[in-house]
Amino acid sequence: MRKLAAGNWKMNGTGSSLAEVEALVAALPAPSCDVLICPPATLLSRMATVADGSAIAIGAQDCHANASGANTGDISAEMIAEAGGTHVIVGHSERRTDHAETDAQIRAKAEAAWRAGLIAVICVGETLAEREAGRTLQIVGEQLQGSVPEGATAANTVVAYEPVWAIGTGKVPTLDEIGEVHGDIRARLGDRFGAEAQGMRLLYGGSVKPSNAKEIFAVSNVDGALVGGASLKAVDFGGIIAAL
Repeated sequence: MRKLAAGNWKMNGTGSSLAEVEALVAALPAPSCDVLICPPATLLSRMATVADGSAIAIGAQDCHANASGANTGDISAEMIAEAGGTHVIVGHSERRTDHAETDAQIRAKAEAAWRAGLIAVICVGETLAEREAGRTLQIVGEQLQGSVPEGATAANTVVAYEPVWAIGTGKVPTLDEIGEVHGDIRARLGDRFGAEAQGMRLLYGGSVKPSNAKEIFAVSNVDGALVGGASLKAVDFGGIIAAL
């Protein structure tokens, strides 16, 4: 399968930041992997226009489970699709923590993404306390079971493993630790979805940068990366893409 380099801009970027996407489009006319950027909602439509006709797909960072309604401040999966998005991140640890999102809510958001024809990028990951307690596989397994809906396929679902303690901290699990978790995720998905699970892309996220990307991507069952801060600059994200 083709690997995927996904960039999550989080709450960063204004109109001037579109120049970074323009530079990336110019520098990577035919990347050897799939490329996705998920900007804040204010840039979604404009970035989709900038990336139109290029190899870069555009997505959103969250969606509401409903198609419409009295949900002030939220956007629906249908709105994302209309704005030119093809993917949406759901269940990121910052949403789970800052907004107390449950596995059931994340599952509903993933189903909403499918309803609108979007690919759901479903995030899972443990805290430092959970890892130190030896509960990583248990926690990630529970999140997978609760967050990934029935009907998940290689075409509609990407799973991103992001250890919470590695996001934006510069700390990275060992390659063996990454491989252990990704292998367990693949096995659990295989138990539920059979052969289809072999085609589901599993991304690693957490302090990925050009200097460590190549060795991380060489780990078994790592099919790409969900990149935070390093995706904001074309030169940095381009370096990670080149490693794929």
